[in-house]
Amino acid sequence: MNPPLRIVVADDNPVVRAGLTALLSTHEDLTVVAEAADGQEALAAAGLHRPDVILLDVRMPGTGGVEALPHLVRIAPVMMLTYSSEPETVREALRLGAVGYLVHGEFTTDELVAAVRDIKRGRPLRLSPGAADSLAQANAQLAAAVSNSAEPLSRMQPDVGQSSSYSSRFRLSRREAEIMDLIAAGMNNQQIAATCFISEKTVKNHINRIFAKLHSTSRAQAAAKWLGTAPGSHPGRS
Repeated sequence: MNPPLRIVVADDNPVVRAGLTALLSTHEDLTVVAEAADGQEALAAAGLHRPDVILLDVRMPGTGGVEALPHLVRIAPVMMLTYSSEPETVREALRLGAVGYLVHGEFTTDELVAAVRDIKRGRPLRLSPGAADSLAQANAQLAAAVSNSAEPLSRMQPDVGQSSSYSSRFRLSRREAEIMDLIAAGMNNQQIAATCFISEKTVKNHINRIFAKLHSTSRAQAAAKWLGTAPGSHPGRS
């Protein structure tokens, strides 16, 4: 039998910490090796115990979860487990390396346990519904901001989610244009898969077709052409 997955729980609310510890400890393959009340304590606990998974709250006194995140991900996979679902917070946490984002009240006990196990197995990014919606909103806002800075207002589309993919000079499909927006926003394949509710394999297939249509060999090159920042290029969403 494999040793249990070792977990650090970081949350400033002692009731939440105790509840999570009790819940997770009822499973033979899971064990909470330490609790932390802020980001500094989480870093100390992670450095000492070298856990398999870290469950991290966003808002904590002193060093918050997002502030501690880039240091924690160097030690172990981190899943955000929080009440906060602000779009920019969700996007920033994923950008900094979180492998999941679950909002309290949006998942069952079984779903939490499955998410923890999946992290160790290297399964795709886990997002609760509110976090997924917030991520999509944040990416739409970012894409809109990029578009507004790249083209005159008169040429803007009213809804980034409805990118004018059919009139794109690169002839991307609606889905390909959506994925290209997410690539330009800096998302990796795992994050794109979670946002679009498709598999990473499907994302890779779309990206291969996108690269062929944009005559690009890298994400940076494709994004530059798509946004019109490459020498002699014009934005793809026109």
